[in-house]
Amino acid sequence: MDFPTDAADAESPLKPDELKVLRSQFEKEGEYVSVQTKFNYAWGLIKSSSRQDQQTGVRLLSEIFRSSPERRRECLYYLALGNYKLGNYAEARRYNDQLLDKEPANLQASSLKDLIDDKVAKEGLMGVAILSGVAIAAGVVGGMLFRGVGRKR
Repeated sequence: MDFPTDAADAESPLKPDELKVLRSQFEKEGEYVSVQTKFNYAWGLIKSSSRQDQQTGVRLLSEIFRSSPERRRECLYYLALGNYKLGNYAEARRYNDQLLDKEPANLQASSLKDLIDDKVAKEGLMGVAILSGVAIAAGVVGGMLFRGVGRKR
């Protein structure tokens, strides 16, 4: 299995058989699962299109990040990616920025930064549009109520 060279590849999930191999190895090792096996399984889960798989992948990577300081750098990108896919953009940016601080020329992290920034900008504009719509609706309803009160007098 190849790891992606840019963030766009992260949108293509593993084939079910590939994820099954990673899950089988993870389960076979049980409570003595190696960090590498756990990482590989988490990587496959992050690439999944299932939100539950992605959440599990982020949880597993968080465990590795906390318990294996020597593996933190390689966890950063996938923690950023997993959080991005889950819509946790602040967390995604935090992990990705940590990686870019360590490796400013990292193409994966640079690509992911662009994806995060685009998503935040789009969702920010969507939020502004929704708030504007709510404000207009409230104004219309308020105007109608005000007119109704004025007519009764």
